Amino acid sequence: MNAAAMVTPRAFFADSNDIEFGNPMWFVYAGVSCFLVLFAGIMSGLTLGLMSLGIVELEILQRSGSSTEKKQAAVIFPVVQKQHQLLVTLLLCNAAAMEALPLYLDKLFHPVVAVILSVTFVLAFGEIIPQAACSRYGLAVGANCVWLVRVLMIICYPIAFPIGKILDSVLGHQDALFRRPQLKALVSIHSQEAGKGGELTHDEATIINGALDLTEKTAEEAMTPIESTFSLDVDTKLNWETIGKILARGHSRIPVYSGNPKNIIGLLLVKNLLTVRAETETPVSSVSIRRMPRVPADMPLYDILNEFQKGGSHMAAVVKVREKKKKLISSDGMAEENFLTKGDSQLKIPLLDKYGREADTVVVNIEKPEQNGFGTYSSNDAEDVEDGEVIGIITLEDVFEELLQEEIVDETDVYIDVHKSCTMTMAEYASLLLLQLLQLLEHLRLVGFKSQPQLAQASIDRARRCWYGLDTVTTQHMKMLSVCLAYTVNCVV
Repeated sequence: MNAAAMVTPRAFFADSNDIEFGNPMWFVYAGVSCFLVLFAGIMSGLTLGLMSLGIVELEILQRSGSSTEKKQAAVIFPVVQKQHQLLVTLLLCNAAAMEALPLYLDKLFHPVVAVILSVTFVLAFGEIIPQAACSRYGLAVGANCVWLVRVLMIICYPIAFPIGKILDSVLGHQDALFRRPQLKALVSIHSQEAGKGGELTHDEATIINGALDLTEKTAEEAMTPIESTFSLDVDTKLNWETIGKILARGHSRIPVYSGNPKNIIGLLLVKNLLTVRAETETPVSSVSIRRMPRVPADMPLYDILNEFQKGGSHMAAVVKVREKKKKLISSDGMAEENFLTKGDSQLKIPLLDKYGREADTVVVNIEKPEQNGFGTYSSNDAEDVEDGEVIGIITLEDVFEELLQEEIVDETDVYIDVHKSCTMTMAEYASLLLLQLLQLLEHLRLVGFKSQPQLAQASIDRARRCWYGLDTVTTQHMKMLSVCLAYTVNCVV
C-alpha cells in the first residue's frame, strides 16, 4: 500500500498536533470558540444598537415613550452619554474575541479549515445576524445588556477611558439638539407624509414651520402698509358719517394721525366711542387716545410678540430707522387701558398734554414737543426710532397670521391679503355688509331713536339704498335684509 492510500479524511481537517475529537479538552476548546463567536456578536450588535441611539432620541423616549421605553431609555442614557469611551470598550472587546477565535480553532482543525470556519462563523453569527437584530431592537437589547456593558467598561477602563478622552477633545461631542434647518427638514418630511398614515397633519406641520420661521421674519414683512391702513385725523369729527366708516371697517383699534397719515400720534379704542354721541360731533382729539408703541422695521416678530404679551398694546407703528434696533419702544409698565403720561413720546407732534384716569376726554397739544421717557432705549436709540418714518402698522393678529402662515379673515375684513390686494367675492362681502347693517340698526335702536322716528326712518332708508347698490346680492340676502329692516322699524318707530 502506497503513501496516498494511507491518507485519511482527518488529515484534511486536522494536524497530528491537534486535539483528538472525543478528548475532553476538544469540547473545552470548542465551547470557548462558540463563546467567542457569541461574545463577538453581542459586542458587534451593541456597537450598532447603542451608538445609533442619540442623546436627543433617548431624552424624547424618556419623556414621551411608552412606560417600557421610558424605563429602557433611562437605563441606557448614562452609558450612552460616554459615547467615545463606550465605543472604545465595545470595539476592544469585539476585536479581542475575533482575534482569539482562530487560536482556539487552530487547536481543533487544520489551519486552513480554522481560518475558513473563523471567517464564516464571525461573519454570520458575529456580524450579520447581531447587527440586523440590534438595528431594529437596539433599545431593548441595550437595556437588557447594560449590566454587561458596565462590567466591560470597568474592565477596559485603563485603556478605554484615556482613548475616549482623547477622542472627546479631538472630535468633540455629537450635537445634542437639532439645528433649526434640521428641525424644518424633519417637519417637512412629516408634512409630505401627512394623510398617509402619519400622525402629524398638514396644519400641524404648517404651524410648526411658521413658529420656526418667525425668528427670521421682521416687522416689515408682517405689517400692513400705512397706505392701506384705515386711520383718523386728530381733528376728525365723530359724526354719523365717521362712525359709519368706523363701523364698516370693524376694527377694534384705529391709528390716529395729525396732518400727515404717516405722523401717527396714537391709537383710538373703538369701545371708547360707546359713550360718544354723534350729534355733538366730538373731535377725535377730545377722546381718550392711547400710546402706540413704535418698532423698527427690522425687529424680529418674536420680540414683537413678547412685547404684545405684556399687555401694553396690541398695535404698534413700524418705522424705518438708520441703525438696526432690536427692542420695542413700549409703554413703561402701563397697561393699554391707562392713559398716556406727559413726556411718553417724542413725536413730531406730541401725543397728549392733559390726561387723567377719571377724565373722559384728553386734549392734544400740537405746539409743545415732549421728550421720550422710555427705559428700554438710550436717548439716541429712542430718537432714531421716534424720528423714523412710519411705513406701516403691525398688530397681534398680523403676528399670528405669520405664525399660522394663513390669513385670518374675520367678519369685517374686505381684503383677505392686504399685501396682495386679494379681495373677497361679492357674495362674501354682501354677507359681511348684512352683518354690519344689523349692527348699525341695532345701534340706532339702542341710542334712543324712539323719540326721533323720522331720523330713524331716514337712516334705515339710507342703509337700504346702500344695500341695494350691490349688484350681485342673492335673493336669500334680500329676504334676510327685509326681515331685519321690518323688525328694526318696529323697534325704533
